[in-house]
Amino acid sequence: MEIKISRLGFGAWQLGNNQDWGNMDETSAIALVQEAYKEGINFFDTAPHYAGGKSEEYLGKAVKKFRDKIYINSKIDYDDNGTGDHSLGAIERSVRGSLKRLQTTYLDSVLLHNPPMYVLEGKTEDFSELEKLKDMGIIRAYGASIDTREEVKAILENKQIGVIELLYNVFFQSCRDLLPEIHKRGIILIIKVPLDSGWLSGKYSIDSSFSGIRSRWSKEIIERRGALVSKLVSITKDPSLTKYAMGFLWSYPEITTVIPGIKNMQQLHEHLEARKFVFAGAMKRQFEIIYDQQISHNPLPW
Repeated sequence: MEIKISRLGFGAWQLGNNQDWGNMDETSAIALVQEAYKEGINFFDTAPHYAGGKSEEYLGKAVKKFRDKIYINSKIDYDDNGTGDHSLGAIERSVRGSLKRLQTTYLDSVLLHNPPMYVLEGKTEDFSELEKLKDMGIIRAYGASIDTREEVKAILENKQIGVIELLYNVFFQSCRDLLPEIHKRGIILIIKVPLDSGWLSGKYSIDSSFSGIRSRWSKEIIERRGALVSKLVSITKDPSLTKYAMGFLWSYPEITTVIPGIKNMQQLHEHLEARKFVFAGAMKRQFEIIYDQQISHNPLPW
């Protein structure tokens, strides 16, 4: 059965991930996923290494009764130590590990997770091996999760690609002119990091401090992002930016689904409410101009 993918998807990195997302036990994770499905979300993005495999395990338990009504996208872990074994054995082993944890017989799609450029350029057998797994019926589509314009241009040379997961948001628009080509090719386009790791929710400022994975930002980058957030607030006249950041993405017809990380029921229902927001075309152009004039020539680091 072909599934019409919901434009609001569910990023499942947080399921079972207590290191980066606070307390997320199995009961809470399952309840969150099932509530998302109940409210019309049918696209779920996960990976073998999210929370050491717990993300897939909890997701699998949560969706078992309605597996055929949803779309599950996972990724490839080449081997246990990350050295990058690109053989069929390593790729198939990763997929079968995901199948076991998810308690399913197939993945709707599987992605190479930020692979090196030479892989995207087809200089290895990765995509050929994924095509074999597709022929075997244990995956239905494949592609890559990538971040940059150069990576998108490289992967578009692969005629068999069915899915691209892309870092794209108000602060990351370098692929804007490539979206029509992706759409023309019939490629499923998943948008990751839609809220710029929280900045585009409006909850951070130049005075914010960070720990864990968010400690990657330097003082200079925090100040720069804070100034950009202030500019967006001056445009929206609203310190809570989530619905504008999400509305910006949903305004592109080429985008199939957007996958914010949702860690509790409150966040879930905030995103569900944001679906109702009508994002004005004039504001979209203002957001694009901010990128063109203040970011494109000096891109922000992730």
